[in-house]
Amino acid sequence: MVPDVSREKILVLFRTMLTIRRFEEALIKLTKSGVSVGHFHVYIGQECTGAPTLSLYEPGDTVVSTHRNHGHLLARGADPGRLMAEILGRATGYNKGKGGTLHVTVRELGFLSSSGIVGESLPLATGAAFAAKQKKTGCVSFCFFGDGALEEGVSYESMNLAALWSLPVIYLCENNSEEALATSAGEYPGSTIAIPELTTLAKTFNIPAVAVDGADVGEVYRAVREAVGRARAGQGPSFIEAKTVRSPVTRFLWPDLVAGEMNLEWAWSRETIPHAYKEWHESQDGLLRFTRELLQACLMTPDTLLQMDRDVRAEMEKAVEYAQESPYPDPQSALDDVFV
Repeated sequence: MVPDVSREKILVLFRTMLTIRRFEEALIKLTKSGVSVGHFHVYIGQECTGAPTLSLYEPGDTVVSTHRNHGHLLARGADPGRLMAEILGRATGYNKGKGGTLHVTVRELGFLSSSGIVGESLPLATGAAFAAKQKKTGCVSFCFFGDGALEEGVSYESMNLAALWSLPVIYLCENNSEEALATSAGEYPGSTIAIPELTTLAKTFNIPAVAVDGADVGEVYRAVREAVGRARAGQGPSFIEAKTVRSPVTRFLWPDLVAGEMNLEWAWSRETIPHAYKEWHESQDGLLRFTRELLQACLMTPDTLLQMDRDVRAEMEKAVEYAQESPYPDPQSALDDVFV
């Protein structure tokens, strides 16, 4: 569903989502060529959640992310070249190569933290919301986490305090366990939370909670806009569960473009989609769904869509080139910016 915003904002939103997809594909291709970045996670298939959510960011707001952070960073306006350089451990990266793929922080974008520690985002985002309330800034804390974070006790401690103190934090659970995963590839079979509806957990603390289709841009946008409005009005936290079906790319221990790079023409030429992954790309790939919606609403044409895609692809090629040509950090700088 297309969000009820101006055409200009919709096109910016679509380009952001397309940038995330092409960035992650470029990273996978780079690692397949032999470039090692260690283990990494990609945001493919979840662009329709992070992009509309962070389009509601305002100066002074904060963001705390997870191990699946590249999409959130790009949605906040991170430069693809500097982000790729950071992932490759280069000195020109946002954290001079010390953060790598899992721990990128960009303070000037309000991006406080991302981490491979499951559940770490909830207490940090709650703390940021506490600071915003104490300082009376009117700012909001965006907290991203997966359904697995709800296995951690600190998640409930955080939500309890946020509710108790009416803190301006948006808890956005990106639940991508909506389909049985490939256990033969080492994945868990799905969520280990016993309760059927995750929103029930937040409602226990009297936090307004809603579940949305994480592949529906308009539905996500409206839910987050309402939550942000409550937070800025001093009405406390909200919990949003964005349900998505895991992309075939992420069903393995290492991301793999099993169907090749996404072809935008799959949106209107469905017969060209590889048969083995046809169902996901037809009905569960939010980016392709949004592409079809733009065409149906006459907001773009196939030609303008393909031209935008060519521009984004060229930008990603430059990002990869910039990152690969960037130097590694000087070993003597290992303890720079380290403090206790």
